[in-house]
Amino acid sequence: MASEAQSGGLNEYIGHHLTHNVVEIGSGFNLDTWLVSLVLGLLFLLWFGLAARKATSGVPSKGQAFVEIILEFIDGQVRDTFHGDRRSVTPLALTIFIWIVFMNTMDLLPLDLPGWLVHSTAGAEVAHHTYFRLVPTADMNTTFALSVSVFFILIGHALAAKGGLGFGKELLTAPFHAHGFMAIVLAPVNLAMNIIEWLVKPISLAMRLFGNMYGGELVFMLIAGLLGSWISFGPGVLANAAWAIFHILIILLQAYIFMILTVVYIAGAREGH
Repeated sequence: MASEAQSGGLNEYIGHHLTHNVVEIGSGFNLDTWLVSLVLGLLFLLWFGLAARKATSGVPSKGQAFVEIILEFIDGQVRDTFHGDRRSVTPLALTIFIWIVFMNTMDLLPLDLPGWLVHSTAGAEVAHHTYFRLVPTADMNTTFALSVSVFFILIGHALAAKGGLGFGKELLTAPFHAHGFMAIVLAPVNLAMNIIEWLVKPISLAMRLFGNMYGGELVFMLIAGLLGSWISFGPGVLANAAWAIFHILIILLQAYIFMILTVVYIAGAREGH
């Protein structure tokens, strides 16, 4: 990092680390985001799959006990928020929480790790022209993909609970209930209000997660600029350690917020106005 900061300055360093590894497919496909997300998702499945296979009814191992603590925590949060059948909601909440925690945690890895690996194997010139971002949730494509998936799950729950006719009727008759001619007059207003309400949910989920993780990643890059000089190296190490410790809270909190809001939205989708 020091040589790069000295040769091109902090702006070039940050610009390099904010550039995705893009495979041109139409408007562009962020290969790094897709690859890291996929590997972390498979890691989650492997971890919990092996834990389920090795689970015993006797004295649990440390690994089994840790997984059980996570499951009990997630199920407890779902039980306190959602009062219907939790058999499909708890696994969804668990997947969202652990996967987002995994993706957020990539922010704690050294910024220059991908560049160092490429530099060590292929040389400085290749490393200079190779881009790879480690944090999938700092990419708006990831957060919107997650939130849009949640949006369609909400629609599915609403249809399952109310039926097509019931859901359609609710869109036209709530929140401003009326009868007779006024019901017809207010139907477009109700529809507009409901469309806005439904669209705000995925947008807020995506933007909150993206904003916090992108901002955290950017702070790490700014702090890394201090490491390019011997004068500011010591304060840079201290600042980096302090921000990393604080960022652990952000990593967990943002995953929890995304998960709990998803459960709240599912509970609301199944309830009538």
